[in-house]
Amino acid sequence: MSETNSHKMSSRSSFRRLLAVPLTVALLGVGAGVSGASTHTTARTTSSSSTPLYLLSSEGYDSAMCTAFQKATGIVCKLSDNSTGPTLATIQATKNNPHWGVAWTDGNAPYAALDQEGLLLKGFEPTTGTLTALGQKLVPADKSYIPTGLTVSGAFIYNSKVTPKPPTTWQDLLLPQWKGKVGMNNPSVDGPSYPILATLFNSLGGVKQGEAFMTKLKANGFVVSQNSIKDELLAGTVQVAISQNTSGIGASYTNPNIKVYYPNPSAGLPSTIAIDGKAGAAEIAVAKKFADFVYSPAGQAVMLSGDPQGDSQFFPIMKGEKSRPRVPATSTIPFSFPNPYVWGSLEPSINTWFNSHVA
Repeated sequence: MSETNSHKMSSRSSFRRLLAVPLTVALLGVGAGVSGASTHTTARTTSSSSTPLYLLSSEGYDSAMCTAFQKATGIVCKLSDNSTGPTLATIQATKNNPHWGVAWTDGNAPYAALDQEGLLLKGFEPTTGTLTALGQKLVPADKSYIPTGLTVSGAFIYNSKVTPKPPTTWQDLLLPQWKGKVGMNNPSVDGPSYPILATLFNSLGGVKQGEAFMTKLKANGFVVSQNSIKDELLAGTVQVAISQNTSGIGASYTNPNIKVYYPNPSAGLPSTIAIDGKAGAAEIAVAKKFADFVYSPAGQAVMLSGDPQGDSQFFPIMKGEKSRPRVPATSTIPFSFPNPYVWGSLEPSINTWFNSHVA
């Protein structure tokens, strides 16, 4: 996620802010963004030719994609564009009477959790494009969700004019020279932050080891932002912002001194599509057409152009597609992909611990 769009700044890719979003917010999201339950229920009973696509999304290029899909297919695309927390809370709040057809956000652990609840369509892959080897690694065994692109969560973003020699390892962050100078967003409110913890904890050997590391980091003056750690970097509150790489790349357009360093491990954060497994046949058919369009060259072109200083700064995972110029080659990134079916279920407890002991 890029932090360039202010209304989504801290939560476009909110890695399942389910615990932090009140049920009333979720229900408001349903009413405001998806045309209401009665309309949606009626739509499910219509023929496929008149069935609209109900898209819940938090991607920066989602509006452009919705427009392009409707133009290409004639299928009406009804977009609920919101931060990821309310988006996924909406799915949870309406799971007995779903009000969506397709969800599209950053992160795969939330969808692994939804899959474990039996809410997603299984066994479908788009056929309009071919995934790279890296992209194929992101497809779940039961094909219950669809990876569409890739970013890095937990990149070190810094101002090279202020910080010419940034830390280069996670252990460097514990050094006295970085006391009070490093921070990240709260994982309960910011999308890319929980996968930072999941990747770090996984690399250290488990939850207890990860908590021990974060306790030391807290003792070294670690800063936890409730809004935007990138903005705190730009304001000089911190010298290193641990955040999504698209945020740093986007900021470099207005300040060329902003640089992005990729520590080992760097959390791979896929953008992900899921289809409502409880939808009727007509709506599932429409949802599949949307996924096929996203995988097509036309859809990929929209992803790469729809949010040029934000989410479009991703690593394509479709063969034949090239990233934007400021995005480094995937071969240079020390990606790590913790098992989403393990770490997704641990998210609530880890976030609770983080809020009690670090934030």
